[in-house]
Amino acid sequence: MKTLDEITRALKSTYMDHEVEEKLPLIQEIQKLKKEKNAVLLGHNYMTPDVFHGVSDITGDSLYLSKVAADTTAEIILFNGVHFMAETAKLMSPQKKVLIADLKAGCSLAESITRQDVVDLKKKYPGVPVVTYVNCTADVKAETDICCTSANALQVVESLESDTVIFLPDQYLAANVQNLTKKKIITHPGSCMVHEMYSAEDIELTRRQFPGVTVISHPECKTEVVDHSDYSGSTSQMSEFIRKSGAENIFLITECSMGDNLRSEFPEKHFVSTCQVCPHMKRITLEKIRDALLFDQFEIHLDPEVIEKGRMSVQRMLDLSFKK
Repeated sequence: MKTLDEITRALKSTYMDHEVEEKLPLIQEIQKLKKEKNAVLLGHNYMTPDVFHGVSDITGDSLYLSKVAADTTAEIILFNGVHFMAETAKLMSPQKKVLIADLKAGCSLAESITRQDVVDLKKKYPGVPVVTYVNCTADVKAETDICCTSANALQVVESLESDTVIFLPDQYLAANVQNLTKKKIITHPGSCMVHEMYSAEDIELTRRQFPGVTVISHPECKTEVVDHSDYSGSTSQMSEFIRKSGAENIFLITECSMGDNLRSEFPEKHFVSTCQVCPHMKRITLEKIRDALLFDQFEIHLDPEVIEKGRMSVQRMLDLSFKK
């Protein structure tokens, strides 16, 4: 757990001094509640800095947090992210109480496909394995052979013996994987409302304004954006690329808070951003986190059959990605 001084330094890379002072009492209250409740707070990379640095015990991308959810010994998991992420935590730790600070923190991508859509595709393409991006509901995961994240999508697709794969629900991630594999990809018209807003023109304009800028995009973006980028990867892969590269000026093509959270980790870097914001992620606030812990509210409940089937699809992904 970070000390108060460490939290303060991290927050001051983004917030004004008076804003930090206003947030610290609530952060301390949440830290106290976590100990009393034996709760672990998982924080996705798209959380605002006060949530990400201030109260989240473990932070990362969907792949890493899925593994943590399976391994934690805490009695309560409070997922600082959107609803499908909290559902994944419940799949992997069904015996735990899993909370989310706001049940309305949804996801445009997860909402683009239903379990029945997957059933219909399986009937249309019998015997074809189904790979589903982890950004989907537990119901959809229950109809899936194996899940993937943006960090391991190609690895998962290549691990399957079939030369044809149903890849759901992100059409842009599917197109970007298609460019890297000889397998035939069958997909679905889903997309992230944040990443699909970026264009190749955004990159060209930024390169003119900041000559020599390094462009890093998320693979949920359109292929034209990925093709115009210097690097494309998951949020954790973005961080690793920045750490290893000599880039000084960085254009992050992803959700705005990613850059905010990296500023404290890489104070010597200059981050450029068009600041596209996910309204669902921003529903998670310190006040709501405090109340979720205080009142044990907004618990995730899933049907046992969904837990059994959905857990298997996530576990297969984890076994592949973290095999010894």
